[in-house]
Amino acid sequence: MNVRTHLSRRSFLERGTTAALAAPLVLPGSALGKEGPAPSHRIAMGVIGYGPRCAAILPHFLAMADLRCNAVSDCRADRLAAAKQAVDAHYGDDACTAHADFRTLLDRADVDAVLIATGDRWHAPMSSLAARAGKDIFCEKPVSLTIAEGRAMADTMARYGTVYQACHQRRSVGTYRFQVEVARSGMIGKVHTILCQVWEGPTVGYEPPQPVPDGFDYDAWLGPTPWRPYSNAYVRGWNYFWNVGGGPLIGMGCHYTDIAQWGLERDDTGPVAYEGTATWNRAAYSETPVTAECTCTYADGVKIVLRSSGAFADRYIRFVGTDGWVQVDDQTNAVTTFPESIRRDASISARSWAQTGDHVRNWLDCIKSRGRPVCHPESAHRANTICHAVNLGLRLGRSLRWDPQAERFLDDAQANAKLHRAMRPPWRV
Repeated sequence: MNVRTHLSRRSFLERGTTAALAAPLVLPGSALGKEGPAPSHRIAMGVIGYGPRCAAILPHFLAMADLRCNAVSDCRADRLAAAKQAVDAHYGDDACTAHADFRTLLDRADVDAVLIATGDRWHAPMSSLAARAGKDIFCEKPVSLTIAEGRAMADTMARYGTVYQACHQRRSVGTYRFQVEVARSGMIGKVHTILCQVWEGPTVGYEPPQPVPDGFDYDAWLGPTPWRPYSNAYVRGWNYFWNVGGGPLIGMGCHYTDIAQWGLERDDTGPVAYEGTATWNRAAYSETPVTAECTCTYADGVKIVLRSSGAFADRYIRFVGTDGWVQVDDQTNAVTTFPESIRRDASISARSWAQTGDHVRNWLDCIKSRGRPVCHPESAHRANTICHAVNLGLRLGRSLRWDPQAERFLDDAQANAKLHRAMRPPWRV
């Protein structure tokens, strides 16, 4: 893959201004009978990975007048075709190009930024490749498969000056912003506990190895993870196998640990101690816990309690202080408080977590200004680290002590050995 020198959009626009007297005049889109900014002022985006999550959020990107999606990539032929069809249908043309290999998309000089919506195993290595290719990045969560991957990803974004937004979109949702405002304001006293409720983990039944379906580049799907025979159960249920996922404790948990860290103003650090219990279905083909309750304690005694139990609709996050609490229910977007008088703004529930448009808007504005998005790489990595440490403690069956500055477990060589995983060549972060 050719790696180009990173050129920021600010630099690009400055160069365009300098060359304006020598260049042909660019007509605005309105002069051509089209709405929106001139093509030269649009951010050109590529999409990598078109599964159910991407299908849900891509319309929020396409709705932005200053963005044009001009390329898509997926290792499954059917999904690649569906991605191109969705983009072309939105713009009413056939201009979007399709790439079976994401590296050919990254090699394109006419792509400024990428949406990475693959499975977890690809998030960190693909983000690093995109940064080295000079692309700004909007990446689905969790942003890494291991703690070491997350650290390497965050460092790579800093090294290349990449404008990177993690899809912890609740930072751009009014209900959660209100919750953080309440927690920081002292209206509930001194915050001492954040309760984070996610759903009970499902289990996946065994299926024997099967032929790889036509049009599916299974080796590319596995990417940097260990090879294993193809089975529909493994591919469909990937989030519940340690080599490729981490279950709801990180898949949803990272959203809540992100809000907790943000509310506590601790985006550059994390808890120092982890302990918890879990139940497992040892007969299942899948590997992640069924239920769990874990306590993550900061140096000053503040705690995050991360629970996995109950139904999908039961998820919530609650900040508890010495004088009250404030809670957001994820399913309904309802805000409840004690005392009730704290909930003074009835309009805050208007937009739910599913509305990612404001999060996308923040990213695009930062691409233009070269500013830092609301969910930048360091904050995303630190929120994910909490969930990774929880999962490691449960797998090892013991409590863990953590040094947030050194990013190492204390006196636990076995836990430190699990900070990273070997990657199949040629992939790396």
